[in-house]
Amino acid sequence: KTLVPLCGNASSNLAPTARRIMDKSLVLVSGSVLFKEVRGNRHWFVVRDADEDIWEIPKVFVRKGESSVRAALRMMGEQGGMSTKVLEEAGRSGGVTTINGKTLPQRHLYYLMILLSGAQEAIGFDDYQWLEYAKAVRKLSSKRERAMLKQASVELRKWKKAKKQNKLKSI
Repeated sequence: KTLVPLCGNASSNLAPTARRIMDKSLVLVSGSVLFKEVRGNRHWFVVRDADEDIWEIPKVFVRKGESSVRAALRMMGEQGGMSTKVLEEAGRSGGVTTINGKTLPQRHLYYLMILLSGAQEAIGFDDYQWLEYAKAVRKLSSKRERAMLKQASVELRKWKKAKKQNKLKSI
């Protein structure tokens, strides 16, 4: 498959490999598994790639010298007009891609993120929706992306549980 350009605060407990500089021949892509709480209901952010007419988790290429966390925050700020916070790494996947006729290894790093504040319109994306979990899972076009959303949901439960335990310890 030919790769096309894709359409805060970083947590200190992210995996070290997500922060290190990757090999120059590796194509690093950062994904934002973003959610918001609305009146006690959780909604997940999905975007549509108009060129391929598929629904996906928003992703961006990591720039030279940039961490994958920073790339995810940058994308949501620049394209989504949103202030977000990375809570945890949600998952990883690998593969290969072809750029200018050259096959290169590719790594996706997905981050669980929470919306802190944002614009009414995410104008940098072709189309987007905020969906409840079950609808978001059904809307995503790829098996890998559905798995990442499921893993992000698991990580969020763990994160909330740890946060609650830390709050109880400080009392």
